[in-house]
Parts: sequence; structure tokens; C-alpha cells
Amino acid sequence: MSDCRFRNVAAMEWIKLRSLRSVWWVLLGGMAATVAFGVVTGFNTRGVTSDPTSNVLAGVIIGQVITGVLGVLAITSEYSSGLIRVTFAAVPRRPLVLAAKACVFGALCLVAGEIAVFASFAGGIAALRPSVPNPSLSDPAVLRAVAMTGAYLALTGLTGLGIGAIIRHSGAAVGILVGGLFVLPIITGAASQAAAKFMPELIAGNSLAAVKPVSGFTWSPWLELGIVAAWPAALLLAGGWLLVRRDA
Repeated sequence: MSDCRFRNVAAMEWIKLRSLRSVWWVLLGGMAATVAFGVVTGFNTRGVTSDPTSNVLAGVIIGQVITGVLGVLAITSEYSSGLIRVTFAAVPRRPLVLAAKACVFGALCLVAGEIAVFASFAGGIAALRPSVPNPSLSDPAVLRAVAMTGAYLALTGLTGLGIGAIIRHSGAAVGILVGGLFVLPIITGAASQAAAKFMPELIAGNSLAAVKPVSGFTWSPWLELGIVAAWPAALLLAGGWLLVRRDA
């Protein structure tokens, strides 16, 4: 399949995505909630030895749910409406459809995620009390933390897309996503501190968004970001494999 063909499929996916007003309203609402949570957390930060950068980026806990659920619905809604049959009739190469959907949706979540976390950082830092040190984006470690947190939101969206491609049922896929984001890290963290290093939600809060070192998360944030990216990559590969072997 030529690059032109891929661009055509990606353009088709973009048309489908941008035509859904509900997606845009939910995404905007999630971004606003992420920023608001960061501002509130910044205002409530009192310890001079805390990590203000990580604190004001705490809104990612909301943003990850929004992007993840939208990722699920980006594909399961097509199954529930029957649109997926039309899509596969137009583009018989099903993995190509999933790849194009992942690129388009991932790019949208990356832009939205970066805007949300940079706004959250700016608002949260403005709300800090005078006694709390103010981190600055001129510090490479701070800039890295903010940018990586935005990328994490995009990867969570792709995780939802991968789960949706595998499960194909909206309710079940959302349940698995939420359980994977919140329940699995608690169970894993309680069972093994070493295994916690591989849980995306724990990585986001203790490594990606952190400027000051956190006990148990001593690996490079770049390595941790790669671990987070491995989750949606594996899920999308499994989803693409299943798309070929199951009826639409």
C-alpha cells in the first residue's frame, strides 16, 4: 500500500473524527478539568520541599480518563453503529485502518494533551503560595516533565484505542481501561515495588511529571516513557491482528 493510500485513509479517519461534535466537547471539557485540577492543587501546595511541578500536573489523573475513554469510543462506536462495515468495505486492509485511526487520534490527543498540561502548569504555578518555590520552563527538567506529561495523555488515548479494538464493546472496554489505570497499579504496587515501575499511571505521577527523584522510580524518565508507550503499541498490534481474524 502506498503512502498516498495511507494518507487517504488517514484523511477519511480525520473527517469521521472531526464530524463528531461530542468528541470535541468531551475533549475540551477534559482539558478544562485538567487545568482546573492543576490550579487547585497548586493553590493547596504548602510544603517548600515538595515538587511543585508534579503537583500542578496532577490534573493528568482526569485527563488520562478522558483521552482513554475517547480512544475506546473512537473504534467501539463504529462497531455499535455498523459504520465499521462500511469502513472495511472501502478499505479492505483492516490493519491499515487501525494504523490510520491511531495516527489521527493520537495526534489530536497529543496536541490537546500538551495544551492542557502547559496551561495547567501556568495556572498552577500562578496559584502557588509565595512561600513555595516557583519552577520555570527555562529549567530543562521542568520543561521535560511538562512535555512528557502531555505525551502521556496521548499514549493513554492510544491505550484506549487498542483496548477498544480488542474488546469491541464500549462498556467492557471502558471498564478494563479504568481498571487498568487505577485498580491494577494499586494491586501491583502492593504486591511488588519492582513491578510498579511498569505501571503507566504510577510512572506518570512518579517519573514523567516529577522533577525531584521519587523512591522506587530511579530509571530515566525517557526509559519510563518508552515503557508507557509499549503498552498501547502491544494493544494496537493485538487489535490489528484480531481485526483480520474476526468478522466485522
